[in-house]
Amino acid sequence: MRHREGHRSHHSGWLRAAVLGANDGIISTASLMMGIAAAQAGSAAILLAGVAGLVAGAMSMAAGEYVSVRSQADTEAADLARETHELETDSAGEHRELEEIYVARGLERELAREVAKQLMQHDALGAHARDELGITDLFSARPLQAALTSAATFAVGAFIPLLVVLLFPAANLSIAIAVVSLLALIVLGGLAAKVGGANLWIGAARVGFWGAAAMALTAAAGHLFGVVL
Repeated sequence: MRHREGHRSHHSGWLRAAVLGANDGIISTASLMMGIAAAQAGSAAILLAGVAGLVAGAMSMAAGEYVSVRSQADTEAADLARETHELETDSAGEHRELEEIYVARGLERELAREVAKQLMQHDALGAHARDELGITDLFSARPLQAALTSAATFAVGAFIPLLVVLLFPAANLSIAIAVVSLLALIVLGGLAAKVGGANLWIGAARVGFWGAAAMALTAAAGHLFGVVL
């Protein structure tokens, strides 16, 4: 029977990209809009800057994630190609290498030799990829998935402060953007912590603190310099 026990680490790939994207979407867009609002710009300018920030940020997140994870995937592919060549040219050496790995993990040598033999008969490349290189299907690099997840979650996060501009009067925009965005960040931090199995309150406080700091610094810059940042 196939093992179906769930673990928190199974969520790590998509959760990292999703939290990073949504967190960056809220913070960067809200900070940009608050900086412009502090420079005494009108609602139309604030909304336009927010939309531009959403589009540019989502594309930047997608490109950055794709390039980063693509590099990881290329490295994994190169390692697998090298391992394939070594299996074809030095099968006995690769068998001993796998055996030594299992001995180092605590198996007796005879048992380690038999385990290595059977695993290599079943799937030699898979055994070396998993136990020598640390590459598995669950945690292997997926560039397109990471890029799309980051872009989509950035856009969702960035839409929150944009919605504030549409619903609140111009006189209260700075405060409304700050409050709504901070609440969204706290909820996001708590949700990510819950999914990842961490402390909910610490996760919420951590994300809320850094989000508040980013928005405060950008608003201060807009107020001091009076320019659109």
